[in-house]
Amino acid sequence: MKIICIGRNYREHAKELNNAIPEKPVFFMKPDTALLQKNNPFFYPDFSNDIHYETEIVLKINRNGKHIDEKFAPKYFNEISVGIDFTARDLQAEQKKKGLPWEIAKAFDGAAPIGKFIPKENFADINNLNFSLKINGKTRQQGNTSDMMFSFNRIIAYVSRFISLKTGDLIFTGTPAGVGPTAINDHFEVFIENEKLLEFNVK
Repeated sequence: MKIICIGRNYREHAKELNNAIPEKPVFFMKPDTALLQKNNPFFYPDFSNDIHYETEIVLKINRNGKHIDEKFAPKYFNEISVGIDFTARDLQAEQKKKGLPWEIAKAFDGAAPIGKFIPKENFADINNLNFSLKINGKTRQQGNTSDMMFSFNRIIAYVSRFISLKTGDLIFTGTPAGVGPTAINDHFEVFIENEKLLEFNVK
């Protein structure tokens, strides 16, 4: 199982970090050791002083495939959830400045909390889904999948040109504007529409 993450997929998020608007999907990967499941706590790492949350819709791949045509992409996932792409923003800034890879800031243990998966058929239109994050009871981030620059189908088709997808792989599809820092003792609740799919504490 691998975790594939799409960066800069929401125009306003790219702007808030002063990043260029991409012409094609940008992706990076996290190892399976980054996965945090079953509402287990996230332990704030000692190597960073600026851990940021990024709330995302997550797809679970349900069959093997490569060079997938965009029109067939819907057959390759039937469940979705929410996840947090935790980022050590201070370490990321250092890497960017030097033109180095981001893994040290994105791929650390526990950096990919993920919620309960539910059938995509539960929703009338997955391309018009509201999702949100509450921290300590206050809404901190909100997004809608209609604002994605690259759709779920486009992402699957593009990534599979370079990397074969396998059953159980996860794709984090990008975060909307509103990312920010987290702190020890924060309580996270993450929703699709009004359904809470992920809840955990920061320790």
